[in-house]
Amino acid sequence: MAGIVNYVKESFEELRTNVTWTPWAEAQRLTIVVAVFSIIFSLAIWGVDTVFAKVLGFVYDLVLGNV
Repeated sequence: MAGIVNYVKESFEELRTNVTWTPWAEAQRLTIVVAVFSIIFSLAIWGVDTVFAKVLGFVYDLVLGNV
């Protein structure tokens, strides 16, 4: 158990002294960039999915003959 406690203490010490953190303003800017690209990418996937659904519906109608 002492090994785990020592590991956690050393981890926090390393985070406090050795890690370079991104400035808050840059983190906010990058978060907005990621959010915008996520929305754009999700809309693109939705569009492709919609087109494939319509194409497959058309093909099924041709094959099955408007049942």
